[in-house]
Amino acid sequence: MSTARRLSNLLPDLSPWRSSRDFRTLFFQGAVTFFGSFMAMIALPLQIKELTGSPLAVGAMGAVELVPLVVFGLYGGALADALDRRRLILLSEAGLGLLALLLLVNALLPDPLLWPLYVVAAGVSALSGLQRPALDSLLARIVPHEQMTAAAALNALRYQIGAIAGPALAGLVVAYAGYAAAYAVTVVGFAVSVALCTRLAPAPPAPGAERPSLRGIAEGARYAWSRPVLLGTYAVDLAAMFFAFPHTLFPFLADELDAVWALGLMYSAGAVGSLLLGVTSGWTSRVRRHGLFVVCGAAVWGAAVAGAGWSTDIRVVLLCLAVAGAGDMLSGLGRATIWNQTIPEELRGRLAGIEVLSYSVGPQLGQVRAGTMAGWTGTRPAFWGGGLLCVGAVAALCALLPALLTYDSRTDRDARRRREAREAAEAEVAEETGGAAGAYESGTRA
Repeated sequence: MSTARRLSNLLPDLSPWRSSRDFRTLFFQGAVTFFGSFMAMIALPLQIKELTGSPLAVGAMGAVELVPLVVFGLYGGALADALDRRRLILLSEAGLGLLALLLLVNALLPDPLLWPLYVVAAGVSALSGLQRPALDSLLARIVPHEQMTAAAALNALRYQIGAIAGPALAGLVVAYAGYAAAYAVTVVGFAVSVALCTRLAPAPPAPGAERPSLRGIAEGARYAWSRPVLLGTYAVDLAAMFFAFPHTLFPFLADELDAVWALGLMYSAGAVGSLLLGVTSGWTSRVRRHGLFVVCGAAVWGAAVAGAGWSTDIRVVLLCLAVAGAGDMLSGLGRATIWNQTIPEELRGRLAGIEVLSYSVGPQLGQVRAGTMAGWTGTRPAFWGGGLLCVGAVAALCALLPALLTYDSRTDRDARRRREAREAAEAEVAEETGGAAGAYESGTRA
């Protein structure tokens, strides 16, 4: 095989772009939303800091955001199974735009008020919880079954580019143009995003879908509990984030290494590692053992975090954090692929709500674990000790849930049923429209 061919095999697989117009629309919509959201994400805590001068007041944002995210994330999953997902995405995106407008109006006041900032933070968390399950569950409808890993890689690549460039640009806008300018960019971003969402094809609920209810949410939880592969994806991710989420300790580690200048690099190193994996992710489309992605990625994350905590050289620390970011992305690709390949259409929204909890609550609890452990043992033991605990927890979960390790999209029962259901629906649509050509392009979904 020629060198050029080898290199081309590493490049991201763009097949979801070619096969789905809706995927392309959501890709650009997400890029615009990320950019605008990062403006507000940087400006909001800085404005609270300026108004109060209190670290506690800034930290209170986390408490304000957590409960709405949990509650509305679960309810949003039930709504995603009962309503048109396109409509749910569109309305929640418009609501987020209105909240950004409220921030802009408040910033333009002669004396900006503090309480609207917390109200907006809680509202954004609630609307994001409502919207995210609909977005996540829509992917399984608009992208062919065999392209799920490629689609997840492209979405992750989009996010990592935004995570690196967004905060830097947002910091410049806030520093040189002020909070109002940052919020104005956010409002414009959401306006463009809403316009893009109107281009999505309708995504009605499955036939016979029930109204949102606690019983329906419990049904989704029972399904997840009955599937060892799904249970393994949630458990591994929670363990990795709980034991080895290091962000709280970055300022203290930078002080101990006499490298305060590198604090910003420590926060962005993980995104750089994820980005490097993303731009060389072409090979992931040819893998069918996605449970190995989940397990190996989480183990690499823990081992790399342990290495960062153990090292006394800031260059090695940054390298380890970049490797950790790559491991986290690999695990995320595996989780997203398994979720979209195995979960039945009628439960996809409710399971997406559970997924929101699995990857959002873990980092929150991980920050508590890291801070508490550091108070007992010191910064470095809390850092490397958490990484080692992560590796041990992943190994224990593999022993308890071996089905995750052996998952194969070609032979797994649930993956086969999901693939057959989709193929049957596509054949039915092709028959109704007089041909299969353009089935994905027209936005048709199983």
